[in-house]
Amino acid sequence: MEAVRAGVESAGWELSGLQKTTSHQFEGRWEGESTRSAYLFFHLSSGPDHAAIDVYLDETSQGLTGNLALVVDLRPLGQLGSPGEALRALGALSGATLPEGFRTPLTLRLRLEDRGEDPADAEAEARFKLRIPGRTIRSGPAAVRALAAATVGAFESILVDPGLLRYAATDS
Repeated sequence: MEAVRAGVESAGWELSGLQKTTSHQFEGRWEGESTRSAYLFFHLSSGPDHAAIDVYLDETSQGLTGNLALVVDLRPLGQLGSPGEALRALGALSGATLPEGFRTPLTLRLRLEDRGEDPADAEAEARFKLRIPGRTIRSGPAAVRALAAATVGAFESILVDPGLLRYAATDS
């Protein structure tokens, strides 16, 4: 957790929240197992209000896992255009920007505050993720810090790319 935090903060992002949890499974597939998770939330004080970085780290009996995510508020669905086209364009941006050789999921979330709302008013959010591989974690804190810093650099490139700006809920 400290190595990821140091890597993100080295790029100028500030910690805005931290949550730690411990979960115990009493029944079912993982009976008797426990996990410890940490969620770290970062913002850029001089940056856009429509973007943040979320980090999820999970420690289980199988080892450590985690991901870094750039979370971007997008325009409402009615202004976004085709979700499929938006996902295709944002996926191309992710592929061209995030470091190669890593799993880089992309999520497009749509949300209505109430089921009776007009779907055109649905809030939209994109999550550009990079999963931290076990090989990096096993390489030690310096490798994790370096990957976190490089990923944040890629996230910052995404934030200023015209391919994102056409979809982003900009601050202006």
